[in-house]
Amino acid sequence: MPFVKIQKDKPYFKRFQVKYRRRRAGKTDYYQRKKLTIQAKNKYATPKYRLVVRPTCSRIICQIVYATLAGDKVLAQADSKELTRYGLKAGFKNYCAAYCTGLLVGRRVLQKVGLFEQYTGVGDDEEDEVTGEIVSVQFGKRTFFVDELDDDRRPLRVNLDIGLARTSLGAKIFGALKGASDAGLDIPHNHKKFPGYDVDEKEYDASVHKDQIFGEHVAEYMRFLEQEDAESGTKRLEEQFGTYVKAGVAADDLEQMYLDVHKAIRADPSPKHKESNKERSAKATHDKKFKKPARKTKEQRDADIDAKLKKIEAMEEESDSDEEEEDDE
Repeated sequence: MPFVKIQKDKPYFKRFQVKYRRRRAGKTDYYQRKKLTIQAKNKYATPKYRLVVRPTCSRIICQIVYATLAGDKVLAQADSKELTRYGLKAGFKNYCAAYCTGLLVGRRVLQKVGLFEQYTGVGDDEEDEVTGEIVSVQFGKRTFFVDELDDDRRPLRVNLDIGLARTSLGAKIFGALKGASDAGLDIPHNHKKFPGYDVDEKEYDASVHKDQIFGEHVAEYMRFLEQEDAESGTKRLEEQFGTYVKAGVAADDLEQMYLDVHKAIRADPSPKHKESNKERSAKATHDKKFKKPARKTKEQRDADIDAKLKKIEAMEEESDSDEEEEDDE
C-alpha cells in the first residue's frame, strides 16, 4: 500500500485534548450546564439555582441544586415514592406524579429558605384552584412567574435543568416544572411544551392541561379497558393497572385522590427525617443481639481442637468396645 494518505499525523495527536469524563460517557451536556451555572462576576456568592428533574423507570426525582467550585450542592430534594406519605396509592411515574413531586420540592425549598408563607403559589385554597394557566407578574422590566409579589422579598428564581431528556410536547419533565411553579417558585417558562398546546393553531387550551394534572387521561383509559373487559371477557385492566386495582383505586377516584395529595403536601411538605442519611447512619446504634462474638485467641483455638480430638478418640474407643462385645457373643 504505497499511496496511503495520512489523515491524522503526529502533530494532531500531540495537540489532541481529551474531553471531560462525563462528556465521554454521554452523561452531561456541558454547553447547557455552563449556561445554567455560570453567574455574573459582579454577583458575588449568588448562585444560580436549578430545578433538576430526572424521570426513571419507576419514579420521578426532583432536586433544587446550585453549583460550587467543590461540586454541586442540593438545597432540597423530593422523590415520587415519598408521595405514599401524602395519600398517593398507585402511579408513581406518570404526569400526575411528576406534578405532585414538583409541588412537593417547591413547597419544601420555600419552607427551607423562609418564603413558605409569602409565596403560596396556585391552588392554595378552594377558591384558588389549579387551572393550568401560566401566572406571571411584571415589575419594572422584569417578569416574575408567580401569582403575586411580596413587598419585602422577591421569589426564589429557579431554572429548569432537563439533562439529556427530550423536550417533547407534554413530557413529564414539564409536569414537574408546572408543579414547582404552582408551589410558588419563580421559573421562567411558557406554554409551548405543555399538554393542550396546538402547534399548528398556535393556541393553548389550559383545561386539557388541568385534566392531565388530575389524571383524566389515565381515568379515560381505565374506563376503556373496563368496557373492553366486560365485552370480551379479558383481564387487561388487572394486567395494566394491577397496582391501582390492588389499592382499590377506580377511574372515578383519581381526581379526588390527587386533590387530597396536593392538600396534604401544602399542609406539611417537610421531609420524613430532619437529619440527612449520613448523619442518621453515624448516630445509629446496633442491637447487640446480632453482634458477632470477638475473635478467639490462639490458646482458645488450640483448646477447642484438643477437645474435639479427645471427643473423636472417645467415640472411636466406644465403637471398638461395642464391636469386641459382639464378637465375643
